[in-house]
Amino acid sequence: MMLSDLPLFPQRASTMAAGVDQLYFFLLAVASFFCVLIFGLVFVFSIKYRRRSPSDRATQIPGSLPLELLWSVIPLGISMVMFFWGANLYFQHARPPAGAQDIYVVGKQWMWKLQHPEGRREINELHVPVGRPFRLVLASEDVIHSFYVPAFRIKQDAVPGRYTTEWFEATRPGKYHMFCSQYCGTNHALMNGWVYVMEPVAYQRWLSGTAGEESMPAAGEKLFQSLGCASCHHPDGGGRGPSMLGLFGKKVLLEGGRSVVADESYIRECVLNPASQRVAGYQPIMPTFQGQISEEGLLQIVAYIKSLKQVERSAASQ
Repeated sequence: MMLSDLPLFPQRASTMAAGVDQLYFFLLAVASFFCVLIFGLVFVFSIKYRRRSPSDRATQIPGSLPLELLWSVIPLGISMVMFFWGANLYFQHARPPAGAQDIYVVGKQWMWKLQHPEGRREINELHVPVGRPFRLVLASEDVIHSFYVPAFRIKQDAVPGRYTTEWFEATRPGKYHMFCSQYCGTNHALMNGWVYVMEPVAYQRWLSGTAGEESMPAAGEKLFQSLGCASCHHPDGGGRGPSMLGLFGKKVLLEGGRSVVADESYIRECVLNPASQRVAGYQPIMPTFQGQISEEGLLQIVAYIKSLKQVERSAASQ
């Protein structure tokens, strides 16, 4: 019998699903074993050593060092197995493989808005090909949401004011439920949808099905220009602000000597609260764009700056 045949047990449809299930069943087996052992001994001892007459007195047993060591070392060893197994699984989930394609997800009461870098937009649906890793970059426009796909064994919060990430690689074509697993308001139960895992050829046909949609880097470039960012951030580094060319993924030296990696969260903070991320050697003249740009717009600017990294690499190889 397949696990998917068990009531309430979701299918395994991602590379990480088997690892999660193995740890889950190990924890379940350990808990069940000790539950049966302890309650069984309680039952047996309560019958065997019950008081049979008012004159019965319990025999005092002195402490046993081997016994004390036994019930200390065995639980410690089992706990360490759980810890290292769980930690290894956590690090696998936290580190997307090289080449994972980004998909940008914005939670909003009460829907999921998703966009592919090529520009294709979806609401409460996600189309992906089988056998390719994807990295989800999640944000929220209002309250905490949580993106949950049981068949992939992934769940990640979308938190207002910051970016979170999660990755997966689907292994079986099909249609799988996705939910918001964090209570987010009156219509929380309606904030769900479907993930469609397709064969690569079918996915490419779907991806190219809406001609004329603007890619995320192109939309981000338009925002970059319309907000006046290009007037200060020159590609050659000669402007009043640092160059964006090749910025993403690099270490940035800030005023005061602190260094940070220029990731999605850093770029978001620079746009909304530039004073907190002032680059060393530059004056604090950048205005805040808080309230002037949506979460989707911020993600488009992030995608644009990422594309500048690709431009730098291609130019360097020529």
